Amino acid sequence: MKPDAINRRVLLVNRPAGVAQAHDFAIDHSTVLEPAPGEIVVRNHYLSVDPAMRGWIADTGNYSAPVAIGEVMRSLCSGQIVASCNPAYAVGEYVTGWFGWQDYATVSIDRIVQRTSAAEAKMALGILGLNGTTALLALTTIAEPKPGQTVVVSTAAGAVGSAVGQIARIHGCRTIGITGGPAKVRDCVELFGYDAAIDYRAEDVGARAAELCPDGIDIYFDNTAGAISDAVMPHLAQKARVVVCGTASYDRWEPWPEGPRVERHLLVKRARMEGFVLFDHMDRLEEAVGALRGWIAEGRLTFQEDLLSGIEACPDALAGLYRGENRGKRIVQLI
Repeated sequence: MKPDAINRRVLLVNRPAGVAQAHDFAIDHSTVLEPAPGEIVVRNHYLSVDPAMRGWIADTGNYSAPVAIGEVMRSLCSGQIVASCNPAYAVGEYVTGWFGWQDYATVSIDRIVQRTSAAEAKMALGILGLNGTTALLALTTIAEPKPGQTVVVSTAAGAVGSAVGQIARIHGCRTIGITGGPAKVRDCVELFGYDAAIDYRAEDVGARAAELCPDGIDIYFDNTAGAISDAVMPHLAQKARVVVCGTASYDRWEPWPEGPRVERHLLVKRARMEGFVLFDHMDRLEEAVGALRGWIAEGRLTFQEDLLSGIEACPDALAGLYRGENRGKRIVQLI
């Protein structure tokens, strides 16, 4: 670490009612804090941009305490240790953790999620990180896919959804993706191996689901909620499983959304519906990363990365994600 290194930090300066826009953030400059005993300093190379960030800065609490006004934006990041006062972590090692949208993070080691490498630093924020492990653990622990079953995935070309579709195919399932626009439909089929894809912007989701799934949907992996999910629910098969992984169609946490009632679908079809948050399963992270890494090496699992350049891209990065601009996992590259 250079003496008197300057740390650029992206701060939350306004509490957005919906999806945060560029004006809700500001970039400031400060000096890098020296590590106290037990701490390390990480030079961030890559910053993650995730749909869940909308909830982390919401004006009401949910599964995670909100980022305070004036604080560095919470984010998983990958980088290299440039100073260490902890014998368990050496200068030069690559780590991924909760380091925030900034150049340098001076942190205790409980902020580290996993050790990584230069070669896997980007992947540790996507397919080998929050997204890929969520896809694998949510699908296998809640949905329990079986060969021959039909799996429908919303936001099917996204960082989580694209992995879900491929992992379901690895388990012998037939896969149908729901996505927006012809380019993402092509990605679903040609890149991620979905058997078919529905363009929710141009097609009637319910009608297409009935056409593509005449025997019903065994597993619905829901990343959106809202109108898309309302259209899917009537087509659940007997003993269907619904994984609730995200509510991307809603731009705010208050008021709580209301809509068509699903109870009778669940009752008549003896289906079950369960939410998934990765933070409840961190003890299985290493196991999940190992499985994902193996499938990548075998050529059975592929992914896309949507790279933005420079910390100046951060303030609008989340809004752009919700505008649907990304093709794959959105990452801000600093180095």
